[in-house]
Amino acid sequence: MTALEYLQYFEDIINEEITSVPYDNPDYLHYAKLNYSRQNRWFKTGELSNDLVDALTAIREKQEWILITEPWCGDAAHSVPFIIRIAENNPFIELTIQLRDTGNSLIDSYLTNGSKSIPKLIVRDVVGNDLFTWGPRPNSCHQVYLERKDQGADFETLKTELQKWYNENKGMDLQKEIQSLILD
Repeated sequence: MTALEYLQYFEDIINEEITSVPYDNPDYLHYAKLNYSRQNRWFKTGELSNDLVDALTAIREKQEWILITEPWCGDAAHSVPFIIRIAENNPFIELTIQLRDTGNSLIDSYLTNGSKSIPKLIVRDVVGNDLFTWGPRPNSCHQVYLERKDQGADFETLKTELQKWYNENKGMDLQKEIQSLILD
């Protein structure tokens, strides 16, 4: 699906026009509603760095960017808006979004430490060769996650710590990592 189709799908979930699995579960619907708010905040306030925008000019041939995600995913709420904005800044980038849980995504071929962690960005050249992958979260955010997990933090503490990290970082580490991957 296109980014616009994904955003409409997300809105349909929030408006409870889509009530299929997993959004028939009140917990998943609650997560989706929280993430909708977070995502929209980044669309309103998130800015791309000048360095990243400059790096995007290095892309001069068609690329396919495939983003695997789900509206219930907390990490995605903080990353998807930036990835959509990045793709919009270069006409050579064609972004498509796949839902992880539909069974039609590529996630089984792009596991993170054996798990279907999302969001996952796959970038391919014009003939379908993988140029790079990114995800499920910026490296420094993942370090916070691993440290808290090693300390025995419960799920609520992990969510709070990651939310705090994302709010303070404002998408800068994600942008730096994508910029570095583009320029490699």
